[in-house]
Amino acid sequence: MDDLVKFLRDRNMEDNHAYAEVAHRFGADALLDSHLPMLDLVDMLARDYQAMDSADSRHAGLGYALKVLAQSYAEHSQYRQEWRP
Repeated sequence: MDDLVKFLRDRNMEDNHAYAEVAHRFGADALLDSHLPMLDLVDMLARDYQAMDSADSRHAGLGYALKVLAQSYAEHSQYRQEWRP
């Protein structure tokens, strides 16, 4: 599961860099309808999962949610089929 969390955080970083490039070229108003807030939430969930004790009753559910979120990157070359929920 650590590999999945790293994969998600790496994709988040790539997407954030892409949004930063758009803002730099076209101004911050270009991001008004973006998915940038969603990226922050996904990264927060990934960090929460890493910090969470595996005995926590929410651990399995959050792990499943991360697998669902990672499916948006299923076409990425580093995505692994075993991460499918």
